[in-house]
Amino acid sequence: MAGRGHGSGPGGRSFAGGSFRGGPGGIRGGAPQMEPERRRHTLHRLILFLMEYKWGFGAAFILSVGGNLLALIGPQLSGQAVDVIEKGLAAGHIEFERVVTICLWMLFFYCLSSILTYILSAWMLKISKQISLRLRREVFDRLLSLPVSYFDEHAIGDIISKISYDIDTLNGGISQDLVAIFSSVITVAGSLLSMILISPKLVCVFAVTVPLSMLLTKKITSLTRPMFRRRSGKLGELNALSEELITGQKTLKAYHQEENTRVKYAAMNEAAAEAYYQADYYGAMVGPFVNFMNNLSMTLVSVLGALMYLRAEISLGQISAFVLYSRKFSGPINEVANIMGELQSALAAAERIFQLLDEEPEKADAPGAVELNNARGRVTLKDVSFGYHPEKQILHHLNLDVEPGSQIAIVGPTGAGKTTLINLLMRFYDADEGTIQVDGRDIREITRKSLRRQYAMVLQDTWLFEGTIYENIAYGKTDAAKAEIERAARMAGIHSYILQLPQGYETILTDEGTNISKGQKQLLTIARAILLDAHMLILDEATSNVDTRTEQRIQKAMTTLMQGKTCFIIAHRLSTIIHADRILVVKDGNIIEQGTHAELLEKKGLYEELYRAQYS
Repeated sequence: MAGRGHGSGPGGRSFAGGSFRGGPGGIRGGAPQMEPERRRHTLHRLILFLMEYKWGFGAAFILSVGGNLLALIGPQLSGQAVDVIEKGLAAGHIEFERVVTICLWMLFFYCLSSILTYILSAWMLKISKQISLRLRREVFDRLLSLPVSYFDEHAIGDIISKISYDIDTLNGGISQDLVAIFSSVITVAGSLLSMILISPKLVCVFAVTVPLSMLLTKKITSLTRPMFRRRSGKLGELNALSEELITGQKTLKAYHQEENTRVKYAAMNEAAAEAYYQADYYGAMVGPFVNFMNNLSMTLVSVLGALMYLRAEISLGQISAFVLYSRKFSGPINEVANIMGELQSALAAAERIFQLLDEEPEKADAPGAVELNNARGRVTLKDVSFGYHPEKQILHHLNLDVEPGSQIAIVGPTGAGKTTLINLLMRFYDADEGTIQVDGRDIREITRKSLRRQYAMVLQDTWLFEGTIYENIAYGKTDAAKAEIERAARMAGIHSYILQLPQGYETILTDEGTNISKGQKQLLTIARAILLDAHMLILDEATSNVDTRTEQRIQKAMTTLMQGKTCFIIAHRLSTIIHADRILVVKDGNIIEQGTHAELLEKKGLYEELYRAQYS
């Protein structure tokens, strides 16, 4: 209901990717967090989140240690084999049996290392699956708990991007990059220790090259971090535009806006692609430089090792083992440099996910709030004022007293505040001033769930989900008997049409009911409201998508349905409300006229102008 675009809703959308809201330092209206503080906050949250899986990560760490330590035995055995061959050549007799034995041990350790590495990968995939399931559940649960205002202010495509792309990005960073970091730390530490044991002099080469690599990596990552955050934000904006354009295809084509839309999409696509390019371009600079430093290290090790060999300070097998360990030492450093970009992207995704999870849910019911059951339907507004933004009020000091069972129609120009009034009745928003009462009780003292349960709603924008017609009608009353559903369908004038379908009530509606007409979709939503049999009804242009004959049939059914129920009817087609008990004419947030159809025509005010404009 909110965000229908009547001009009375909140202002323009804000893309979540452009700001950090919620959580410490991220409260709306406060000063924006400094970059380091925001990064530390996100990293701290992520670590706390992952600590809940500490036993799983502990097992992964043990597997990683085992697999990498076994792999580190290989170079040592290789060096022994080379020394055996070297001594054999000097003595004129090579002990091939010993060489073969050493090689078989190498094969055994490498195979065992590979098995542990495979188990580690499978184990991390299991953990990442659990994390992904939990994150999506928590994000979706948070979305269900958020107030309507959140969806008014945020682009749907950006929200979907957080549920899909950002969670996948973070999950990929956890399942793949963490494994790589585990392995790299162990391999680097083990290789360094082995190299020190072989030759401390040769290790001095890395005392120069490694710090240089680390300094450059730190510098580049500090530059690329905001780029990855911007990349996620731009993707969210592009998704929002894509969702908007896809849902509006018919309007787009009807107004011949293909070229303008193509230009608009191309500009945003270019911006997203540029954001991707900049992040990946600067992130990719780390790998080649670190690789160069590693190759330089290998060159220096080879030269220095050869000189030491000539001076009999080191054996050929030790040089061979040292070179293999140096490759194992430098390889992970290069790998870590390459995945730093992915980690930055994962951190940016985590920031956006936590940002959504930190959004304030719909305000809790007031202490001592009561359940509203079997409402009589008396609705009273006393001096109600409201605005979506403090600087712009939509409704001004409204007063209204609706008797139980009355049919109240609300008409007026677009943006007058009709939908806003319904939003307040349903407590999608709370009034800034004044009170709204149901059966003499302030609705703030009533639980939202029980209040909304007293209303059945039929909106101008129909919403059907993928499922059977039976399931769609029974949406608000899932335990309804088939006879009840058929009765509701008859009253809505859709029963005979349903029976003509091949599967009748078991016919599957696909993609929001695109396999049926708009009028039929509206009739199904009306049947859904009839089945709910609530004590109060809200009809928001409920017959706007049906033809005149169908409209008359629905009006007849509605007359029977609304007996004894309090009804609020928003209407632009004034023919649908001429029998209403009272018609409220709203303009600029004020009720400027009220009365029956005949009384308002006699007044010759705004209502009479609207009526003549439609039927002159």
